[in-house]
Amino acid sequence: MEPSNLSRRSFLELTAASTAGLVLPTLVHDPYRPLTPGTGTDRPVRVRGRVTSDGQGMARVAVSDGRSVVETTADGSYELLSTVDRPFVMISVPSGHAVPQHPTGTAHFYELMRRDRAGEMQASFALERLATDDADHAILLLADIQTQNAQEMRWFHEQTVPDVRGTVGALGDRPVVGVACGDIMYDNLALYPDYERGVERMGVPFFQVVGNHDLDFDGRTDEASSETFSRHFGPRYYSFDRGAVHYVVLDDVFWHGAGYIGYLDDDQVAWLAADLARIEPGRAVVVAQHIPALGTGHVRRGESRPGLSVSVANRDVLYRLLEPFQAHILVGHTHEHDHVFEYGVHELVSGTACGAWWSGPICGDGTPNGYTVLEVSGESLRWRYKATGHALDHQMRLYSRGSDPTAPDEIVANIWDWDPEWTVVWHEGGDRRGAMARRMGYDPLSVELHTGPDLPPRRTWVEPYPANHLFYAPVTPDARDLTVEATDRFGRRYVARVPRDSAVEG
Repeated sequence: MEPSNLSRRSFLELTAASTAGLVLPTLVHDPYRPLTPGTGTDRPVRVRGRVTSDGQGMARVAVSDGRSVVETTADGSYELLSTVDRPFVMISVPSGHAVPQHPTGTAHFYELMRRDRAGEMQASFALERLATDDADHAILLLADIQTQNAQEMRWFHEQTVPDVRGTVGALGDRPVVGVACGDIMYDNLALYPDYERGVERMGVPFFQVVGNHDLDFDGRTDEASSETFSRHFGPRYYSFDRGAVHYVVLDDVFWHGAGYIGYLDDDQVAWLAADLARIEPGRAVVVAQHIPALGTGHVRRGESRPGLSVSVANRDVLYRLLEPFQAHILVGHTHEHDHVFEYGVHELVSGTACGAWWSGPICGDGTPNGYTVLEVSGESLRWRYKATGHALDHQMRLYSRGSDPTAPDEIVANIWDWDPEWTVVWHEGGDRRGAMARRMGYDPLSVELHTGPDLPPRRTWVEPYPANHLFYAPVTPDARDLTVEATDRFGRRYVARVPRDSAVEG
Protein backbone atom coordinates (compact mmCIF):
# COMPACT_ATOMS: atom_id res chain seq x y z
CA MET A 1 0.00 0.00 0.00
CA GLU A 2 0.99 3.63 -0.45
CA PRO A 3 -1.10 6.68 0.38
CA SER A 4 -1.86 7.90 -3.13
CA ASN A 5 -2.46 4.37 -4.46
CA LEU A 6 -2.87 4.77 -8.24
CA SER A 7 -4.05 8.35 -8.52
CA ARG A 8 -1.28 8.97 -11.04
CA ARG A 9 -3.11 6.70 -13.49
CA SER A 10 -6.37 8.13 -14.80
CA PHE A 11 -9.47 6.11 -15.44
CA LEU A 12 -9.43 7.16 -19.10
CA GLU A 13 -5.95 5.74 -19.58
CA LEU A 14 -7.09 2.46 -18.07
CA THR A 15 -10.18 2.34 -20.29
CA ALA A 16 -8.19 3.10 -23.44
CA ALA A 17 -5.60 0.39 -22.83
CA SER A 18 -5.93 -2.80 -24.86
CA THR A 19 -6.00 -6.33 -23.52
CA ALA A 20 -5.74 -9.25 -25.96
CA GLY A 21 -8.62 -11.70 -26.05
CA LEU A 22 -11.26 -9.46 -24.43
CA VAL A 23 -14.43 -8.16 -26.09
CA LEU A 24 -14.20 -4.74 -24.49
CA PRO A 25 -14.46 -2.56 -27.64
CA THR A 26 -18.13 -3.58 -27.91
CA LEU A 27 -18.71 -2.89 -24.24
CA VAL A 28 -17.06 0.52 -24.37
CA HIS A 29 -18.93 1.80 -27.43
CA ASP A 30 -22.25 -0.02 -26.94
CA PRO A 31 -22.36 -1.55 -23.46
CA TYR A 32 -25.97 -2.77 -23.82
CA ARG A 33 -25.49 -4.61 -27.11
CA PRO A 34 -25.75 -8.40 -26.56
CA LEU A 35 -22.40 -10.15 -26.60
CA THR A 36 -21.70 -12.58 -29.40
CA PRO A 37 -22.23 -16.10 -28.05
CA GLY A 38 -19.69 -18.85 -28.39
CA THR A 39 -16.62 -17.12 -26.99
CA GLY A 40 -15.47 -20.53 -25.80
CA THR A 41 -14.65 -19.55 -22.25
CA ASP A 42 -17.14 -22.09 -20.90
CA ARG A 43 -15.93 -25.07 -22.94
CA PRO A 44 -15.61 -28.12 -20.68
CA VAL A 45 -12.30 -29.78 -19.91
CA ARG A 46 -12.11 -33.19 -18.30
CA VAL A 47 -8.87 -33.28 -16.35
CA ARG A 48 -7.43 -36.65 -15.38
CA GLY A 49 -4.22 -37.50 -13.64
CA ARG A 50 -2.50 -39.06 -10.69
CA VAL A 51 -0.70 -37.83 -7.58
CA THR A 52 2.20 -40.01 -6.48
CA SER A 53 4.65 -40.02 -3.57
CA ASP A 54 7.99 -41.60 -4.42
CA GLY A 55 6.23 -43.44 -7.22
CA GLN A 56 3.28 -44.71 -5.17
CA GLY A 57 -0.26 -43.38 -5.55
CA MET A 58 -1.45 -41.00 -2.83
CA ALA A 59 -5.05 -41.01 -1.64
CA ARG A 60 -7.09 -38.02 -0.45
CA VAL A 61 -4.91 -35.32 -1.98
CA ALA A 62 -6.99 -32.27 -2.94
CA VAL A 63 -6.95 -31.31 -6.62
CA SER A 64 -8.65 -28.11 -7.74
CA ASP A 65 -9.20 -25.70 -10.60
CA GLY A 66 -9.83 -22.81 -8.20
CA ARG A 67 -13.55 -23.46 -8.17
CA SER A 68 -14.15 -27.19 -7.67
CA VAL A 69 -12.17 -29.43 -5.32
CA VAL A 70 -11.86 -33.23 -5.70
CA GLU A 71 -9.75 -35.80 -3.87
CA THR A 72 -7.55 -38.51 -5.29
CA THR A 73 -8.67 -42.13 -4.91
CA ALA A 74 -6.73 -44.95 -3.23
CA ASP A 75 -4.37 -45.33 -6.21
CA GLY A 76 -3.76 -41.57 -6.45
CA SER A 77 -5.93 -40.99 -9.51
CA TYR A 78 -8.49 -38.22 -9.90
CA GLU A 79 -10.92 -36.79 -12.41
CA LEU A 80 -11.95 -33.13 -12.41
CA LEU A 81 -14.57 -31.63 -14.69
CA SER A 82 -13.55 -28.04 -15.35
CA THR A 83 -13.81 -25.35 -18.03
CA VAL A 84 -11.21 -23.78 -20.25
CA ASP A 85 -11.49 -20.40 -18.52
CA ARG A 86 -9.94 -21.77 -15.33
CA PRO A 87 -6.24 -20.86 -15.56
CA PHE A 88 -4.70 -23.67 -13.49
CA VAL A 89 -5.06 -27.17 -12.12
CA MET A 90 -3.42 -27.36 -8.70
CA ILE A 91 -2.91 -29.64 -5.74
CA SER A 92 -2.85 -28.89 -2.04
CA VAL A 93 0.63 -30.13 -1.13
CA PRO A 94 0.14 -32.61 1.73
CA SER A 95 2.07 -32.76 4.98
CA GLY A 96 5.23 -34.81 5.08
CA HIS A 97 6.13 -34.00 1.50
CA ALA A 98 8.52 -31.51 -0.03
CA VAL A 99 7.01 -28.49 -1.72
CA PRO A 100 7.60 -28.85 -5.48
CA GLN A 101 9.68 -25.92 -6.65
CA HIS A 102 10.72 -24.01 -9.71
CA PRO A 103 14.50 -23.85 -10.16
CA THR A 104 14.45 -20.52 -8.30
CA GLY A 105 12.74 -22.01 -5.25
CA THR A 106 9.22 -20.61 -5.69
CA ALA A 107 6.48 -23.21 -5.16
CA HIS A 108 5.31 -25.16 -8.23
CA PHE A 109 2.18 -27.09 -7.30
CA TYR A 110 0.10 -26.36 -10.41
CA GLU A 111 -0.20 -26.93 -14.15
CA LEU A 112 -1.61 -24.58 -16.77
CA MET A 113 -5.11 -25.51 -17.90
CA ARG A 114 -5.04 -26.77 -21.48
CA ARG A 115 -7.59 -28.61 -23.59
CA ASP A 116 -6.96 -31.04 -26.42
CA ARG A 117 -9.34 -31.52 -29.32
CA ALA A 118 -11.29 -34.12 -27.38
CA GLY A 119 -11.78 -31.74 -24.46
CA GLU A 120 -9.37 -33.68 -22.26
CA MET A 121 -6.28 -32.82 -20.21
CA GLN A 122 -3.71 -34.91 -18.36
CA ALA A 123 -2.07 -33.44 -15.25
CA SER A 124 -0.11 -35.61 -12.83
CA PHE A 125 1.92 -34.51 -9.82
CA ALA A 126 4.93 -36.37 -8.41
CA LEU A 127 5.81 -35.63 -4.78
CA GLU A 128 8.76 -36.61 -2.61
CA ARG A 129 8.63 -37.38 1.08
CA LEU A 130 10.54 -35.04 3.37
CA ALA A 131 13.63 -36.45 5.02
CA THR A 132 12.46 -34.90 8.32
CA ASP A 133 9.03 -35.04 9.95
CA ASP A 134 7.29 -31.67 9.54
CA ALA A 135 5.11 -31.89 12.67
CA ASP A 136 7.56 -29.26 13.94
CA HIS A 137 8.12 -26.67 11.22
CA ALA A 138 8.50 -22.94 10.68
CA ILE A 139 6.93 -20.32 8.43
CA LEU A 140 8.77 -17.11 7.52
CA LEU A 141 6.34 -14.32 6.63
CA LEU A 142 7.93 -11.60 4.50
CA ALA A 143 5.39 -8.82 4.09
CA ASP A 144 5.85 -6.03 1.53
CA ILE A 145 9.33 -6.57 0.15
CA GLN A 146 8.10 -3.90 -2.27
CA THR A 147 11.15 -3.09 -4.37
CA GLN A 148 10.67 -0.43 -7.01
CA ASN A 149 14.11 -0.12 -8.57
CA ALA A 150 17.57 -1.66 -8.74
CA GLN A 151 18.77 0.11 -5.58
CA GLU A 152 15.93 -1.24 -3.46
CA MET A 153 16.43 -4.69 -4.95
CA ARG A 154 20.09 -4.49 -3.90
CA TRP A 155 19.01 -3.67 -0.35
CA PHE A 156 16.71 -6.68 -0.40
CA HIS A 157 19.60 -8.90 -1.50
CA GLU A 158 22.14 -7.28 0.85
CA GLN A 159 19.96 -6.99 3.97
CA THR A 160 16.89 -9.22 3.91
CA VAL A 161 18.22 -12.26 2.08
CA PRO A 162 21.27 -12.91 4.31
CA ASP A 163 19.18 -12.24 7.42
CA VAL A 164 16.64 -14.87 6.34
CA ARG A 165 19.46 -17.30 5.61
CA GLY A 166 20.72 -16.80 9.15
CA THR A 167 17.26 -17.38 10.61
CA VAL A 168 16.84 -20.56 8.58
CA GLY A 169 20.18 -21.81 9.87
CA ALA A 170 19.22 -21.04 13.47
CA LEU A 171 16.03 -23.09 13.09
CA GLY A 172 18.15 -26.21 12.64
CA ASP A 173 16.55 -29.33 11.15
CA ARG A 174 13.02 -27.92 11.39
CA PRO A 175 11.51 -27.75 7.86
CA VAL A 176 11.01 -24.12 6.81
CA VAL A 177 8.68 -22.55 4.25
CA GLY A 178 8.61 -18.90 3.22
CA VAL A 179 5.57 -16.80 2.34
CA ALA A 180 5.98 -13.48 0.51
CA CYS A 181 2.82 -11.78 1.77
CA GLY A 182 2.05 -9.47 -1.14
CA ASP A 183 3.51 -6.27 -2.57
CA ILE A 184 6.56 -8.24 -3.61
CA MET A 185 7.10 -5.44 -6.11
CA TYR A 186 6.34 -1.74 -6.04
CA ASP A 187 4.54 -1.59 -9.42
CA ASN A 188 7.72 -2.52 -11.35
CA LEU A 189 6.88 -6.12 -12.22
CA ALA A 190 9.98 -6.43 -14.41
CA LEU A 191 11.88 -7.00 -11.15
CA TYR A 192 10.16 -10.31 -10.38
CA PRO A 193 13.18 -12.31 -11.67
CA ASP A 194 15.42 -10.46 -9.20
CA TYR A 195 13.06 -11.42 -6.38
CA GLU A 196 13.20 -15.02 -7.61
CA ARG A 197 16.98 -14.92 -7.43
CA GLY A 198 16.62 -13.80 -3.83
CA VAL A 199 14.34 -16.75 -3.11
CA GLU A 200 16.91 -19.09 -4.61
CA ARG A 201 19.58 -17.64 -2.32
CA MET A 202 17.38 -17.93 0.78
CA GLY A 203 17.28 -21.66 0.20
CA VAL A 204 13.72 -22.56 1.26
CA PRO A 205 10.56 -22.99 -0.82
CA PHE A 206 8.49 -19.82 -1.07
CA PHE A 207 4.77 -19.34 -1.62
CA GLN A 208 3.59 -15.98 -2.97
CA VAL A 209 0.59 -13.78 -2.14
CA VAL A 210 -0.59 -11.18 -4.64
CA GLY A 211 -0.57 -7.58 -3.38
CA ASN A 212 -2.00 -4.34 -4.73
CA HIS A 213 1.42 -3.33 -6.11
CA ASP A 214 1.85 -6.71 -7.85
CA LEU A 215 -0.87 -5.96 -10.40
CA ASP A 216 -1.08 -5.18 -14.09
CA PHE A 217 -2.79 -1.81 -13.78
CA ASP A 218 -4.04 -1.88 -17.36
CA GLY A 219 -6.12 -4.95 -16.58
CA ARG A 220 -9.82 -4.14 -16.87
CA THR A 221 -10.90 -6.96 -14.57
CA ASP A 222 -9.65 -8.39 -11.33
CA GLU A 223 -8.58 -11.60 -13.07
CA ALA A 224 -6.68 -9.73 -15.80
CA SER A 225 -4.80 -7.63 -13.26
CA SER A 226 -2.84 -10.61 -11.94
CA GLU A 227 -1.66 -12.07 -15.26
CA THR A 228 2.00 -11.17 -14.77
CA PHE A 229 1.95 -12.40 -11.18
CA SER A 230 0.42 -15.69 -12.30
CA ARG A 231 2.94 -16.18 -15.11
CA HIS A 232 5.65 -16.19 -12.46
CA PHE A 233 3.94 -17.77 -9.45
CA GLY A 234 0.77 -19.53 -10.56
CA PRO A 235 -2.67 -19.40 -8.86
CA ARG A 236 -3.84 -16.37 -6.90
CA TYR A 237 -5.31 -18.57 -4.15
CA TYR A 238 -4.56 -22.12 -3.03
CA SER A 239 -3.79 -24.23 0.04
CA PHE A 240 -1.16 -26.58 1.44
CA ASP A 241 -0.44 -28.54 4.62
CA ARG A 242 2.60 -28.61 6.87
CA GLY A 243 2.46 -30.94 9.83
CA ALA A 244 -0.97 -30.73 11.49
CA VAL A 245 -1.68 -27.20 10.17
CA HIS A 246 -3.70 -26.34 7.08
CA TYR A 247 -2.46 -23.22 5.28
CA VAL A 248 -4.53 -21.16 2.87
CA VAL A 249 -3.33 -18.33 0.62
CA LEU A 250 -6.01 -15.88 -0.54
CA ASP A 251 -6.15 -12.98 -2.98
CA ASP A 252 -8.09 -10.25 -1.19
CA VAL A 253 -6.98 -7.43 -3.53
CA PHE A 254 -9.96 -6.81 -5.83
CA TRP A 255 -9.02 -4.64 -8.82
CA HIS A 256 -11.97 -2.80 -10.36
CA GLY A 257 -10.19 -1.02 -13.19
CA ALA A 258 -9.48 2.30 -11.49
CA GLY A 259 -8.20 1.09 -8.14
CA TYR A 260 -8.67 -1.67 -5.63
CA ILE A 261 -10.57 -2.65 -2.50
CA GLY A 262 -10.14 -5.48 -0.04
CA TYR A 263 -12.62 -8.12 -1.16
CA LEU A 264 -12.91 -11.88 -1.68
CA ASP A 265 -14.66 -12.70 -4.97
CA ASP A 266 -17.40 -15.31 -5.30
CA ASP A 267 -15.28 -18.00 -6.99
CA GLN A 268 -12.68 -17.70 -4.26
CA VAL A 269 -15.22 -17.90 -1.45
CA ALA A 270 -16.82 -20.97 -3.05
CA TRP A 271 -13.40 -22.58 -3.45
CA LEU A 272 -12.46 -21.75 0.15
CA ALA A 273 -15.65 -23.33 1.45
CA ALA A 274 -14.91 -26.50 -0.52
CA ASP A 275 -11.28 -26.52 0.58
CA LEU A 276 -12.11 -26.10 4.27
CA ALA A 277 -14.88 -28.70 4.08
CA ARG A 278 -12.09 -31.30 3.90
CA ILE A 279 -10.51 -30.09 7.17
CA GLU A 280 -11.59 -31.51 10.51
CA PRO A 281 -13.20 -28.96 12.84
CA GLY A 282 -10.84 -27.87 15.59
CA ARG A 283 -7.70 -28.04 13.47
CA ALA A 284 -5.33 -25.12 13.17
CA VAL A 285 -5.90 -23.15 9.97
CA VAL A 286 -3.59 -20.31 8.95
CA VAL A 287 -4.68 -17.91 6.21
CA ALA A 288 -2.20 -15.65 4.43
CA GLN A 289 -3.52 -12.67 2.48
CA HIS A 290 -2.22 -9.19 1.74
CA ILE A 291 -4.84 -6.74 3.01
CA PRO A 292 -5.89 -7.08 6.67
CA ALA A 293 -9.33 -8.50 7.27
CA LEU A 294 -9.82 -5.83 9.94
CA GLY A 295 -6.67 -4.36 11.50
CA THR A 296 -6.79 -1.63 14.14
CA GLY A 297 -5.50 1.34 12.14
CA HIS A 298 -8.94 2.94 12.04
CA VAL A 299 -9.23 2.67 15.84
CA ARG A 300 -5.83 4.28 16.31
CA ARG A 301 -6.80 7.09 13.95
CA GLY A 302 -10.13 7.67 15.69
CA GLU A 303 -12.24 6.43 12.78
CA SER A 304 -15.47 4.47 13.17
CA ARG A 305 -14.67 1.82 10.57
CA PRO A 306 -11.71 0.72 8.44
CA GLY A 307 -11.36 1.97 4.89
CA LEU A 308 -12.08 -0.26 1.91
CA SER A 309 -8.45 -0.27 0.80
CA VAL A 310 -7.07 -1.37 4.19
CA SER A 311 -9.62 -4.02 5.16
CA VAL A 312 -11.71 -6.77 3.57
CA ALA A 313 -15.22 -5.53 2.87
CA ASN A 314 -16.79 -9.00 3.10
CA ARG A 315 -14.64 -10.24 5.97
CA ASP A 316 -17.71 -11.63 7.72
CA VAL A 317 -17.87 -14.49 5.24
CA LEU A 318 -14.22 -15.27 5.96
CA TYR A 319 -14.83 -15.24 9.70
CA ARG A 320 -17.83 -17.54 9.25
CA LEU A 321 -15.82 -20.06 7.21
CA LEU A 322 -13.05 -20.01 9.82
CA GLU A 323 -15.38 -20.45 12.81
CA PRO A 324 -14.83 -24.22 13.21
CA PHE A 325 -11.04 -23.88 13.39
CA GLN A 326 -8.19 -22.51 15.46
CA ALA A 327 -7.74 -19.70 12.98
CA HIS A 328 -4.95 -17.21 12.34
CA ILE A 329 -4.80 -14.63 9.54
CA LEU A 330 -1.38 -13.36 8.42
CA VAL A 331 -1.26 -10.08 6.51
CA GLY A 332 0.93 -7.12 5.61
CA HIS A 333 -0.01 -4.05 3.52
CA THR A 334 -0.08 -1.31 6.17
CA HIS A 335 3.64 -1.12 7.02
CA GLU A 336 3.20 -1.50 10.77
CA HIS A 337 2.99 -4.36 13.27
CA ASP A 338 -0.24 -5.25 15.02
CA HIS A 339 -2.28 -8.07 16.54
CA VAL A 340 -6.08 -8.29 16.38
CA PHE A 341 -8.09 -10.79 18.42
CA GLU A 342 -11.66 -10.43 17.20
CA TYR A 343 -14.44 -12.74 15.98
CA GLY A 344 -12.63 -15.83 17.21
CA VAL A 345 -9.63 -15.19 14.96
CA HIS A 346 -6.08 -13.99 15.60
CA GLU A 347 -4.97 -11.59 12.88
CA LEU A 348 -1.25 -10.78 12.74
CA VAL A 349 -0.44 -7.65 10.75
CA SER A 350 3.26 -8.03 10.14
CA GLY A 351 5.86 -5.33 9.93
CA THR A 352 7.46 -5.17 6.52
CA ALA A 353 10.73 -6.19 4.94
CA CYS A 354 10.97 -2.74 3.34
CA GLY A 355 9.93 -0.85 6.48
CA ALA A 356 8.49 2.47 5.30
CA TRP A 357 9.06 1.75 1.61
CA TRP A 358 12.88 1.45 1.91
CA SER A 359 13.08 5.00 3.29
CA GLY A 360 15.01 4.00 6.41
CA PRO A 361 15.30 1.36 9.14
CA ILE A 362 11.72 1.38 10.50
CA CYS A 363 8.04 1.29 9.64
CA GLY A 364 5.77 4.23 10.40
CA ASP A 365 4.94 2.89 13.87
CA GLY A 366 8.61 2.36 14.75
CA THR A 367 8.67 -1.38 14.05
CA PRO A 368 12.06 -2.26 12.52
CA ASN A 369 12.32 -3.49 8.95
CA GLY A 370 11.94 -7.26 9.19
CA TYR A 371 9.63 -10.24 9.02
CA THR A 372 7.65 -12.62 11.21
CA VAL A 373 8.84 -16.09 12.26
CA LEU A 374 6.19 -18.66 13.17
CA GLU A 375 7.39 -21.83 14.88
CA VAL A 376 4.85 -24.65 14.86
CA SER A 377 4.78 -27.77 17.01
CA GLY A 378 1.77 -29.95 16.28
CA GLU A 379 -1.08 -27.45 16.20
CA SER A 380 0.59 -25.01 18.59
CA LEU A 381 1.87 -21.80 17.00
CA ARG A 382 4.43 -19.42 18.44
CA TRP A 383 5.27 -16.21 16.63
CA ARG A 384 7.97 -13.61 16.99
CA TYR A 385 9.05 -10.62 14.92
CA LYS A 386 12.59 -10.73 13.49
CA ALA A 387 14.18 -7.31 12.98
CA THR A 388 16.53 -7.29 10.00
CA GLY A 389 20.14 -7.05 11.12
CA HIS A 390 19.36 -7.73 14.79
CA ALA A 391 19.32 -10.81 16.99
CA LEU A 392 16.00 -12.58 17.43
CA ASP A 393 15.72 -11.26 21.00
CA HIS A 394 15.68 -7.65 19.78
CA GLN A 395 12.06 -6.99 20.71
CA MET A 396 11.96 -3.41 21.98
CA ARG A 397 13.37 0.07 21.48
CA LEU A 398 13.77 2.23 24.59
CA TYR A 399 13.78 6.01 24.87
CA SER A 400 15.16 8.19 27.63
CA ARG A 401 13.07 10.48 29.83
CA GLY A 402 11.46 13.26 27.80
CA SER A 403 11.98 11.72 24.37
CA ASP A 404 8.23 11.97 23.83
CA PRO A 405 7.31 15.66 24.28
CA THR A 406 3.78 14.66 25.32
CA ALA A 407 5.29 12.79 28.29
CA PRO A 408 8.26 14.91 29.43
CA ASP A 409 8.77 13.04 32.71
CA GLU A 410 8.52 9.51 31.34
CA ILE A 411 10.64 6.89 29.65
CA VAL A 412 9.15 5.14 26.61
CA ALA A 413 9.36 1.57 25.35
CA ASN A 414 8.20 0.56 21.89
CA ILE A 415 7.43 -3.17 22.06
CA TRP A 416 6.25 -3.80 18.53
CA ASP A 417 5.19 -7.45 18.88
CA TRP A 418 3.07 -6.74 21.98
CA ASP A 419 -0.31 -8.39 22.38
CA PRO A 420 -2.65 -8.48 25.42
CA GLU A 421 -0.87 -11.50 26.94
CA TRP A 422 2.47 -9.67 27.35
CA THR A 423 3.65 -8.13 30.63
CA VAL A 424 5.90 -5.06 30.63
CA VAL A 425 7.60 -3.78 33.80
CA TRP A 426 10.43 -1.40 34.58
CA HIS A 427 13.26 -1.51 37.10
CA GLU A 428 15.36 1.18 38.71
CA GLY A 429 18.67 0.31 40.33
CA GLY A 430 17.79 -3.38 40.09
CA ASP A 431 14.48 -2.92 41.95
CA ARG A 432 11.21 -3.67 40.22
CA ARG A 433 9.08 -0.52 40.17
CA GLY A 434 5.92 -1.84 38.52
CA ALA A 435 4.03 -2.26 35.28
CA MET A 436 4.47 0.31 32.54
CA ALA A 437 1.34 2.01 31.20
CA ARG A 438 0.38 1.32 27.58
CA ARG A 439 -0.83 4.39 25.72
CA MET A 440 -1.46 5.42 22.16
CA GLY A 441 1.33 7.56 20.78
CA TYR A 442 4.00 8.10 18.17
CA ASP A 443 7.34 6.36 18.22
CA PRO A 444 9.97 9.10 18.85
CA LEU A 445 12.36 7.72 16.22
CA SER A 446 9.57 7.66 13.66
CA VAL A 447 8.75 11.27 14.54
CA GLU A 448 12.39 12.20 14.06
CA LEU A 449 12.82 10.38 10.75
CA HIS A 450 9.41 10.89 9.15
CA THR A 451 8.09 14.32 10.19
CA GLY A 452 8.33 17.28 7.85
CA PRO A 453 7.77 18.04 4.16
CA ASP A 454 11.29 16.88 3.20
CA LEU A 455 11.44 13.76 5.37
CA PRO A 456 12.21 11.02 4.83
CA PRO A 457 14.27 12.03 1.78
CA ARG A 458 13.39 8.96 -0.32
CA ARG A 459 9.64 8.97 0.43
CA THR A 460 8.63 12.42 1.62
CA TRP A 461 4.96 11.38 1.92
CA VAL A 462 5.74 8.92 4.74
CA GLU A 463 4.48 10.13 8.12
CA PRO A 464 4.61 8.65 11.66
CA TYR A 465 1.78 6.24 12.46
CA PRO A 466 -0.04 6.15 15.79
CA ALA A 467 1.06 3.00 17.63
CA ASN A 468 -0.77 1.00 20.28
CA HIS A 469 2.36 -0.78 21.54
CA LEU A 470 4.09 2.11 23.36
CA PHE A 471 4.67 1.85 27.13
CA TYR A 472 5.41 4.69 29.55
CA ALA A 473 6.77 5.03 33.10
CA PRO A 474 7.51 8.20 35.13
CA VAL A 475 11.06 8.63 36.39
CA THR A 476 12.93 11.41 38.18
CA PRO A 477 15.65 13.39 36.38
CA ASP A 478 18.38 11.71 38.44
CA ALA A 479 17.10 8.13 38.00
CA ARG A 480 19.87 5.65 37.27
CA ASP A 481 20.17 2.12 35.98
CA LEU A 482 16.74 1.95 34.33
CA THR A 483 15.76 -1.28 32.58
CA VAL A 484 12.61 -2.62 30.95
CA GLU A 485 11.60 -6.26 31.19
CA ALA A 486 9.00 -7.64 28.77
CA THR A 487 7.62 -11.17 28.76
CA ASP A 488 5.60 -12.41 25.79
CA ARG A 489 2.60 -14.76 25.81
CA PHE A 490 4.93 -17.74 25.31
CA GLY A 491 7.02 -16.96 28.40
CA ARG A 492 10.02 -15.57 26.54
CA ARG A 493 11.68 -12.78 28.52
CA TYR A 494 13.45 -9.74 27.07
CA VAL A 495 15.42 -7.14 29.01
CA ALA A 496 17.00 -3.90 27.77
CA ARG A 497 18.58 -0.86 29.40
CA VAL A 498 17.09 2.62 29.05
CA PRO A 499 19.68 5.13 27.72
CA ARG A 500 20.53 8.12 29.87
CA ASP A 501 21.74 10.72 27.42
CA SER A 502 20.72 9.54 24.00
CA ALA A 503 17.08 9.46 22.92
CA VAL A 504 17.04 5.90 21.64
CA GLU A 505 18.33 2.50 22.60
CA GLY A 506 18.24 -0.50 20.24
